[in-house]
Amino acid sequence: MNRRSIIALAALSFLATGQAFAGELTVTNAWSRTTPPGVTVGVAYFTLRNDTGKSDRLLKISSPVASKVQVHRTEILDGLARMREVAVLHVDAGQTIEFAPNGMHVMLMGLKKPLVKGQNFELELQFEVAGPRKVKAEVRSP
Repeated sequence: MNRRSIIALAALSFLATGQAFAGELTVTNAWSRTTPPGVTVGVAYFTLRNDTGKSDRLLKISSPVASKVQVHRTEILDGLARMREVAVLHVDAGQTIEFAPNGMHVMLMGLKKPLVKGQNFELELQFEVAGPRKVKAEVRSP
């Protein structure tokens, strides 16, 4: 085997492992809480990391489980927690944003059915530079 063939084989082996390349915008650790029957609003959380070296913007988020999906930020004003919609989320190069309870989160409005423990559902995020990203969210008990 010549040197060029060895390099090509090594590259293909690396790609086959499914490892992420440096320089990606990734959405990981997506999860949601269960919802009781009749409740039409849910929430989702995840980790967003931008290792691309370029700033980006989350323009839109959607899911087949809800008729409307929005990014919200919890703010404490005068001792009261309030949720505010984040219409466009800026993600700086090298930045990690944790979507977590009492902070940044995704509101799932108009749920088509209850979110049940152990099930998964898809979130699709549309970024200005990186394009679409899909992630499966795991439904957990509160």
